[in-house]
Amino acid sequence: MFLIVDDDIAVRTSLKLLLKQAGYPAQAVATPAEALAVVRETPPQLVLMDMNFSLATTGEDGLALLRQVKQVAPQVPVILITGWGSIGLAVEGMKAGAAEFVTKPWHNDALLQTIRTVLGLHESAEPSAAEATGTATTRRQLDKQYQFADIVGQDAQLLHVLRQVGQVARTDASVLIEGESGTGKELIAEAIHRNSHRRGQPFVKVNLGGISSSLFESEMFGHRRGAFTDAKTDRLGRFELANGGTIFLDEIGELELASQVKLLRVLQDRTYEVLGDSKPRRLDIRVIAATNRNLAEMVAQGRFREDLFYRINLITVRLPALRERPQDIPLLTQHFIGQLRTTYQRPALKVGTRALHWLREQLLPGNIRELKNLVERAVLVSGKDELGPEDFQANALTGSAQRLAASHLDSGELPAPGTMTLDELEAHMIRQALSHYDGNISRVAKALGLSRGALYRRLEKHAIPFDTAE
Repeated sequence: MFLIVDDDIAVRTSLKLLLKQAGYPAQAVATPAEALAVVRETPPQLVLMDMNFSLATTGEDGLALLRQVKQVAPQVPVILITGWGSIGLAVEGMKAGAAEFVTKPWHNDALLQTIRTVLGLHESAEPSAAEATGTATTRRQLDKQYQFADIVGQDAQLLHVLRQVGQVARTDASVLIEGESGTGKELIAEAIHRNSHRRGQPFVKVNLGGISSSLFESEMFGHRRGAFTDAKTDRLGRFELANGGTIFLDEIGELELASQVKLLRVLQDRTYEVLGDSKPRRLDIRVIAATNRNLAEMVAQGRFREDLFYRINLITVRLPALRERPQDIPLLTQHFIGQLRTTYQRPALKVGTRALHWLREQLLPGNIRELKNLVERAVLVSGKDELGPEDFQANALTGSAQRLAASHLDSGELPAPGTMTLDELEAHMIRQALSHYDGNISRVAKALGLSRGALYRRLEKHAIPFDTAE
């Protein structure tokens, strides 16, 4: 049974009818006292709760009721119902334990989708039989349940991530993927989509770091011919392309504040307007976002909207850095070698045991992306069928130099004289910049105070592999 709590009889009646038609029996009450009495007697499966029960409309009475409900029945998920102007209040409710929030006036299909998502997450949060008995899930078991063919690794941290991905994939919950550059955030996003009920629909990737504020609406929502000076033809926006499927918002931490407001409105209402066309359009999409930044810290600094942060991270997936799962480095290396055998038609290509041991000891600040580039560069430069440590060492700093550089640069200090050469320091800074800006040569050059040509010469000088993301 569901519990509806709202002092407006029209809201109670419409919600009860909607839930009944969807197959969810519900009970409706008008006051916090009645709601607490129901929760104490028979905890409901889910609570739909308004935030205001007095003329003050501050929402304090709603927050007080939420806290009381979570104290009496902490396992019961609560969905808050609020006006668009009170989203800040809903965020406070999320901090107090609410599962989700919807704004008035709601759209019936979107509300039912939210309910199904919250129920699905509640079910997936219950421990599995393996977890209850303390038995670790193996990679083979996960591969029998889900499609993770493109993800390589057997580390316990990675298996925890894959188990989490499998559990949330079947819901429509928004997911925030956190992790350093090169850790495979896009692969995890694709895995969520591939294991969801939307797998037959579009999966649209959007690099928000590469979209300026002035072009945001045109890129994301599309435009009609003549909507602005350079709009010579109609253009489909990314949201329309993703409708029915999944949209992957990469580098969401790079989004400017003005664009964050527009994105929040779309994610909240699931409606948008094409530039030059005032007719609202509805969206049915699953949202996955990714960042290599600390969004919670950015919220505290006022550089990222708190309401958007809570809208996109119903579920947070944190990917470990490659240095945190070194036993997977040989597996990834062999995987890349297998791909390169086919790409370059070299069936005898392989990596020696000593080389695998050497690679495992490297910090690889660029993570999987750096390892992949390092392997391919070694294959191309060496020309040998069996690669040894020396074939990789020419393209990377030594482990000691990496550790010295990382420790000093993370602390904001320069290495002491004699601990690193100037060339090693320069190479490390370039690698860090490439990793931070995901291979975008223009942004790397600007950050380092170089021209593109000068950066290319240094890349060649230090034999640094890179992928451009212009």
